[in-house]
Amino acid sequence: MINYVLTLPVIIRTSFLLILSNMFMTFAWYGHLKNLSNKKWYIAALISWSIALFEYLLQVPANRIVYSELTLYQLKILQEVITLSLFVPFAMIYMRQPFKMDYIWAGLCLIGAVYFIFRS
Repeated sequence: MINYVLTLPVIIRTSFLLILSNMFMTFAWYGHLKNLSNKKWYIAALISWSIALFEYLLQVPANRIVYSELTLYQLKILQEVITLSLFVPFAMIYMRQPFKMDYIWAGLCLIGAVYFIFRS
C-alpha cells in the first residue's frame, strides 16, 4: 500500500494530505463553537490546539512534498480551494448553517483563481 501511495503524482499525494489536514483544522478552528460553547475559552483553546497538532503533522509534510513542483502561489490557491470545499459542507451539515447562493458564486470565483494561477 505504501509503495502505491508513493507512486501517485505529487499533487495527488499533497492534496490528500491537505484534505486530511483541513479536516482537523476546521474542527480545531470552529468545532469548539458547537461542542465547547459552555466551557471557558482557554479550555476550548487547549482542546483546539491539541486538534491543530494533527493538522500541522499533515500540513507541513504536504507543503514540503509539493513545494518542489508548485509555486508558493499555486500551493496557496490549492490550499484555499480545499479549505473552502471542506468548510461549506462542515458549516451546513455539522454546524447547521443555511446554504446561500453566494457560496456558488464564491466557488466560481475559486475556479477562476485556480485557472489563472495554474495556467502557464
